[in-house]
Amino acid sequence: MPATPRTSSRLTYRDAGVDIDAGNALVEAIGPLAKATRRKGVLGAIGGFGGLFDLKACAFRDPVLVAATDGVGTKLKLAIETGLHEGIGIDLVAMNVNDLVVQGAEPLFFLDYFASGKLDLGVAETVIRSIARGCKEAGCALIGGETAEMPGLYEPGDYDLAGFAVGAVERRAILPRKDIKSGDAILALPSSGVHSNGFSLVRRVVERSGLRLYDPAPFVQGKSLGAALLTPTRIYVKQILAAIRKTGAIKALAHITGGGLTDNIPRVLPKALAAEIKLASFTLPPVFQWLQREAGLDEAEMLRTFNCGIGMILIVAHRDKRRVLRALGTEAMEIGVIVKRGRGAAVRYAGTLGDGP
Repeated sequence: MPATPRTSSRLTYRDAGVDIDAGNALVEAIGPLAKATRRKGVLGAIGGFGGLFDLKACAFRDPVLVAATDGVGTKLKLAIETGLHEGIGIDLVAMNVNDLVVQGAEPLFFLDYFASGKLDLGVAETVIRSIARGCKEAGCALIGGETAEMPGLYEPGDYDLAGFAVGAVERRAILPRKDIKSGDAILALPSSGVHSNGFSLVRRVVERSGLRLYDPAPFVQGKSLGAALLTPTRIYVKQILAAIRKTGAIKALAHITGGGLTDNIPRVLPKALAAEIKLASFTLPPVFQWLQREAGLDEAEMLRTFNCGIGMILIVAHRDKRRVLRALGTEAMEIGVIVKRGRGAAVRYAGTLGDGP
């Protein structure tokens, strides 16, 4: 015989841990944030089954779409442990749009994925507000996303974050170019800090140091250790696009993320060429000096784990370096040269990390 329903113990979705009303309230809160990021090409508003974007409205002649997806890794754990969520969305946008611009692409739109065991409206809205700030800084529109409650999958208070960005570049302007050659100059833009890579090691260093995240940071005044380590990843989009359009001289770009200078520069070089980096041309920022000292990392490990103060690499012809440096601004620096590879490594270092200019 079929079982008789026990109406006295009937369950609802809310009883199972998912609050549809809370999710709808978040969508309502997100609406004005997304609207503030609107740009040419956006159709419709947040809340549909998909975001709409009219590429034709952006006046590209022969566009190629470029897509990127990424997260912020275990840096999220620091945000959760400190309750400082105001910059983590900027990290998320940066990790995606910086990967678009290195191919010469203008970021057009962004979507986010926010998942937790139980939705905390205050935390979720703070995070998405910071995503919207990152989108405005990058000049792209926040056109949609997903908020998921998954009780039993995440510990109380935990959440996960991922993003997806799409940009476009004229076919003739895709980077890297094919004319990179020995003698080209390697320019760089500084990072804002650790950015969003290496935090599994950073968290171990914090544990080993005996410091708590709300203790004063030993490498910068006026900030707690947690706040200093959570400095958002820098977004280079507008500065880089302006330099590309003004000079037409940038041959290649490399976003320095996981793998550091050692693993990221070769991704844009022909197999026959190598990068020779002069370590004395830039100073190792205090946060990295602290991490190296506390972890006992050797130079090779530092250069392959962290950005070491360099967030973006540019390759230009020697004759064009001065005007590209002017277009980038006073913070830009020359840190090396492209050489023939031969049997050597794809990235070679001269001098000692931390000596500075």
